[in-house]
Formats: sequence, C-alpha cells, structure tokens
Amino acid sequence: MMTVRGPDNYDKRRISWAFAVLAVVVLAGFQAHAADEPDLIFRRSTVFKLLSPNDKLATYGVDDPEIEGVACHFTVPEKGGVKGWLGLAEQVSDISLSCRQIGPIHFKAKMEQGEDMFRQRRSLFFKKMQIVRGCDAKRNVLVYMVYSDRLIDGSPKNSTSSVPIMPWGTTDTNVQKCGDFISH
Repeated sequence: MMTVRGPDNYDKRRISWAFAVLAVVVLAGFQAHAADEPDLIFRRSTVFKLLSPNDKLATYGVDDPEIEGVACHFTVPEKGGVKGWLGLAEQVSDISLSCRQIGPIHFKAKMEQGEDMFRQRRSLFFKKMQIVRGCDAKRNVLVYMVYSDRLIDGSPKNSTSSVPIMPWGTTDTNVQKCGDFISH
C-alpha cells in the first residue's frame, strides 16, 4: 500500500518564511508611501465607466521638505476601471507641475543639484513619479522638474517649473541665494 506524503516541515518553513518576507516588504512599502502622501486638492472625472471607477485627473499639493516657503502642485491622470480600483493599472506619464513661493524662502540644509524633492509610485512595481529640484545660481531661481521613470523604458514626458527667490513682504529683506546651498 502506497501512502501519499504531504509537504515536509522544511517546505512548510520555506512557505511561512516567504509569506513573512512578503508581508514585511508590503507593509514597509505602505508605510513609506503613506509618509510621503501629498495633499489632494481635487479630482475631476475625465472618462465615464459604467460599473467601475471613472478615469480622473487629480491635483495634489506638496511642500518642499528642504526649503521653507515653496510649494508645488501637480496634476496626474488616475486610471479607473477594475485595474485602477484594485491598484493594478499602470498610470500614464502625463504629469503637469507648478511650483511657487508661498512665503519667505529659507534653506534648511545644503542640497545636491537634481535632488529628489518628492517621489510617488505610479504602478505596482515598475513606474514612479519624481519631482527633482535644482538651482539656477546665476538667476537665483529654484528649478523643479517632474518626470516618471519606468524600470525598462524610462519616460520622456516631463514638466518644469521655476521659483525665483524674491523678498516676501516688507520684513523679509534677507533674500538667500540658492547657489550658497548647493553641495559641490
């Protein structure tokens, strides 16, 4: 008589270990993503879907974490449908960006040219949107660029916004120079 043998303890431990690692990776991703959430300003439906969420354009606001007095707003398309609802749709790369001085500008620390200011996933694994910041020292202007990158192809779609560093009100007479805060 032949007996059917189930998975041994080694296989059960490997499966348990794999699920534990997957849970840690997923939870770590959600925590990091949640900490970097921008403020939703509004959404507008663009494509009607009868039995699932509509495609939308969403506008978000985010403050520059390293430079007080600068805020950026960006608009991104958000896929609807079943895949969008489940978070499985790959979002398109069309992103617009506008950054402005909203108060006196104060640099918190030195920065690198082209340093990430904000990052957000645009698909489950392969695409992320990034806002990077730089300094046009000659003109004393902060320059922000948004683009999405894809693990395989990349993406040529981008948008740029400039923020001239100006005095804010009558009491802000000490205008900082962005070139003084670039790491060389």
